[in-house]
Amino acid sequence: MPRPVRNDEIVEATMDARDFITVGMSAERTLVVPPERTVGHFLKSMPLVYATPMMILEMEMASGDAIASCLQSGWITVGTEVDIRHLAATPVGAQVRTTARVIEVERRVIRFEVEAFDEVRRIGEGRHGRGLVNLAAFKGRFGVP
Repeated sequence: MPRPVRNDEIVEATMDARDFITVGMSAERTLVVPPERTVGHFLKSMPLVYATPMMILEMEMASGDAIASCLQSGWITVGTEVDIRHLAATPVGAQVRTTARVIEVERRVIRFEVEAFDEVRRIGEGRHGRGLVNLAAFKGRFGVP
């Protein structure tokens, strides 16, 4: 006998990102590199230069920003794929501009081209994927009301 289907599963199964997200949507973020986002903050023997995981965080955030206004109430995206190259070191105090542009939309996955630049050059590039998730169902899996 098949198991009962919860209401949130029905809603989740019918959501299709292709209905409201389009290729070319984009966003940009800027920040001035603070000491707490450097590799030297995490590993005291290293210099205070922008840490790769912090650059990836900004790329993920820019990707989310690019589509946030289109998401229906009760829906979020979560990072699912990262393919990033960190090309150059950037010191504390430098301004970093991070961009994300939608390059592919599937039913439940949105893929982005992402880049990061300091005042002089491109410091990072790659691709990032985000999965479309029903927030109530996601929280429910972890016992969060």
